[in-house]
Amino acid sequence: MNTYMNPDQLVGANKANVETMLTMANTAFASAERFAALNLNTARTLLEDSVNNAKHLLAVKDVQELMSLQTALAQPAFEKAIAYSRSVYEIAAQTQDEFAKILDSQYVEINKNVASALDKAVKNAPAGSDVAVAAVKSALAAANSAYETMNKAAKQVAEMAEANVAAATTATVKAVGASSPKAKKAA
Repeated sequence: MNTYMNPDQLVGANKANVETMLTMANTAFASAERFAALNLNTARTLLEDSVNNAKHLLAVKDVQELMSLQTALAQPAFEKAIAYSRSVYEIAAQTQDEFAKILDSQYVEINKNVASALDKAVKNAPAGSDVAVAAVKSALAAANSAYETMNKAAKQVAEMAEANVAAATTATVKAVGASSPKAKKAA
């Protein structure tokens, strides 16, 4: 019995690889579309805000009013910058998560194929090769365990980073809000 891939298996493997690459390309394009839409909406809002701010600046009559207007315009601009950053981070994180899912499924498929090939090899292996087969199976189990451990650690790091970004953003927004004249007057 031949342990090599037959032509049908080769065609199937190539088809699966093409499907995976198409899925990854579609994910990348969807992400690029989301980034483009975000950037276009941000540019539109920035242009509208700039026009409104210019109108307000042209209506200023003295230095005190100018200082007050500058402070009043700074807070919304800062909040919009934070919102933009959050959106960019969300798109990037979601895209990374989708890629990770695709790669995880590929890893599982490769694992199944290796296990299947190993089982076929065991059936055709000469007597006394049990030690070598056990060593290969042990190595595969160790590799799988290491992969799962790394995957869990990476997910924990990503969750911690996301929580830290959210906490830092919230703290920054609160700090800027507390230092604005409106917050000082309300206090």
